[in-house]
Amino acid sequence: MNIDMIRAAADRAAGVIRRTPLLSSPFLDDIAGRRVFVKPECLQHTGSFKARGAWSALSAMEPEVRKAGVMAYSSGNHAQGMAWAAAQHGAPCVILMPSDAPALKRANTAALGAEVVLYDRTTESREEIGAAIANERGLTLVKPYDEPQVIAGQGTVGLEIAEQAREAGIDHADVLVCCGGGGLTSGIALAVEAEAPGLRVRPVEPEGFDDVARSQASGTIQRNAQMGGSICDAIVTPQPGDLTFPIIQRLCGPGLAVTDDEALYAVAQAFLRLKVVAEPGGAVALAAALLRKDQIEDEAVICTISGGNVDPAMFTEALARHGDKT
Repeated sequence: MNIDMIRAAADRAAGVIRRTPLLSSPFLDDIAGRRVFVKPECLQHTGSFKARGAWSALSAMEPEVRKAGVMAYSSGNHAQGMAWAAAQHGAPCVILMPSDAPALKRANTAALGAEVVLYDRTTESREEIGAAIANERGLTLVKPYDEPQVIAGQGTVGLEIAEQAREAGIDHADVLVCCGGGGLTSGIALAVEAEAPGLRVRPVEPEGFDDVARSQASGTIQRNAQMGGSICDAIVTPQPGDLTFPIIQRLCGPGLAVTDDEALYAVAQAFLRLKVVAEPGGAVALAAALLRKDQIEDEAVICTISGGNVDPAMFTEALARHGDKT
């Protein structure tokens, strides 16, 4: 896994994957006490950065392999990215989704043309079920984060951040990244290492599901005790990836964690101040930028909004709780 793979993924994505902007708001700056720059990957195809990794993986396959079909497991954003990328390539796609995934994500995945198979994330192993389906049907399994071409695709976010930071005159900053298994975090870290070494990537997770931060602190991969109980479903994963963790351990600063309510606060602020719709798991980095100011040192901070596929009821709850707060 290296910068050349990320640059190659960017070349394959040219004209297909959207180059998302870097946004700012004086209101967010006031809350955080520093300049805040937001990379809204919720504006990407299918509403999250996952379209990048999915396109990278499928576009790198041999045509015969791709034609036979692909398989993925996901709570929703990788699912939609894979369904979209497979449809663009005319490839069959089967998606294994947890039964408690938001209804909008399940519906969108099916609407994009994928076959959806449900499982219980608290009692069943998606890895075991996914491998069995892939073997039975002759499908290629594309993992949501522990896959080189997926990491390469997510790393294209980092190439854009590096260029946009230069344009904004940002030489040093923490780059806060919403983190589940670490594909986006490790990809961005590799990209900015090469293109913007003054930027430091830091993973952000939900409290109680901070396996990446705990793994960083211990030096060995740590597993979450449970797989349910957070509204930040998009970034609740069992543990860091075998490929992603060594990159995070080598390149990233200390991890941060926020509560579910703080994630909802960030969802509300993203809408009120940027007119951007974020899902809770996609807003944790913004929450940390706004509410963990004493753990950030530089005069500027960059954060991702990794996804915007939020159910209307959850979005309404965020605005009801925090729509009048600054």
